[in-house]
Amino acid sequence: MDVTPSRAGLQNEITDLERQTIARVSRRLLPLLMACYFVAYLDRVNVGFASLTMNKALGFSSAVYGFGGGIFFLGYFIFEVPSNVLLSKVGARRWIARILVTWGIISACTAFITGPTSFYSVRFLLGIAEAGFFPGIILYLTWWFPSYYRSRIVGIFMAAIPLSNILGSLVSGVLLDLDGWMGLAGWQWLFIMEAAPAVVLGVAFWIYMTDWPSQAHWLTDEQRGWLTARLDAERAQREEIKHYSLWQALTNRRVLTLSLVYFGGTFSGYGIVLFQPQIVHRLSAGFGMTGLINAVPYVFAAIAMVLWGRHSDHTGERPRHVAAAYSVGAMGLIATAMMTDPLLTMTMLVVAAMGQSSTGPTFWTLPTAMLSGTAAAGGIALINALGNLGGFFGPYLFGLIKDATGGSFTYALMVLALGPICSATIVLMLGHDRRLEHIPGRQAAARR
Repeated sequence: MDVTPSRAGLQNEITDLERQTIARVSRRLLPLLMACYFVAYLDRVNVGFASLTMNKALGFSSAVYGFGGGIFFLGYFIFEVPSNVLLSKVGARRWIARILVTWGIISACTAFITGPTSFYSVRFLLGIAEAGFFPGIILYLTWWFPSYYRSRIVGIFMAAIPLSNILGSLVSGVLLDLDGWMGLAGWQWLFIMEAAPAVVLGVAFWIYMTDWPSQAHWLTDEQRGWLTARLDAERAQREEIKHYSLWQALTNRRVLTLSLVYFGGTFSGYGIVLFQPQIVHRLSAGFGMTGLINAVPYVFAAIAMVLWGRHSDHTGERPRHVAAAYSVGAMGLIATAMMTDPLLTMTMLVVAAMGQSSTGPTFWTLPTAMLSGTAAAGGIALINALGNLGGFFGPYLFGLIKDATGGSFTYALMVLALGPICSATIVLMLGHDRRLEHIPGRQAAARR
């Protein structure tokens, strides 16, 4: 029987021990995880701001820039699954620390590119270095948070994306004004200064984080026992219904379909984020003002992401939440393409950012409801790897269309909107695997 737990029933079953345990785990893990993802996303997309001066300095066309911006995801794709499987074997503490340090070093090297070949090479290597970071964190969160909390926790973690865009927009605009300082261009200082925190955080991750709840000396014995038992019960329940091997997860039709859904989102998401500074620059005067205006959509996106993930957890519904967010993002892009007034253009960019950002927290509850262990490591990585290929095709196609239409953004934005429209349609057809809604010890509450 398909039972969806009522919010009231679930809340009645939450004990003080559970509440205190989840709160302590959240306080311990989430700040550093968010800081790491903040820097990861900043190093991935700061090329969008650098393009305001770098493209002219190096003679890059929009197509060359779009290809270089997107080739990151080809390197990411090739090494994503092996990286996440290794993480599941050696633990998150060592592997995430390695990822942070190597991508920080490579990101700084972008400051010294001299043409298309070196640009493509560094961006490709950056993708290899960062491969496995995001799916590794999603997997890591499943090791620490029961399914009931997962959407809101992923939402809080992924709020680092809009926060990165907010602060990154403001800081990047200022760094571009360092043009000529110590003989380097502003875009070179941007890459160097925004890469350094990744190395520092890599060391902090190694020292501070804990791999498994059983190793959490910072929890009481009672808290550690409750969390371990709860997570073990959920894993056993999943595997009782269907235990997936790594190969079965990688070839599962649902996993592959979710990869397609994610592709549509990244196709539009990275297409707009890498070109939005150029759109906004036409509405503003000076790089500092570009940074300020570019940050506005992401302020609203951060709020929407957390609230939408919380709402999904409280209602127990997933696919319609995912589809609604994708649909709002698509409508925002289409409306942006049709606007000529600067204020209305910014308003529609806000709508697009809110929709795009709100997909992540609910989307990632879909694969984690069916996979565990090494299968979860491989399946989550495969979805992220295949899906993030949209991050290559979106920016590249955007650049090609922009060049072909004489620098216009209109048709490029229209094409980007096709991605989330397809994603919303597919996820509604796919539905949700509800096996984790029968949470051990809460069935009675769910039936009330």
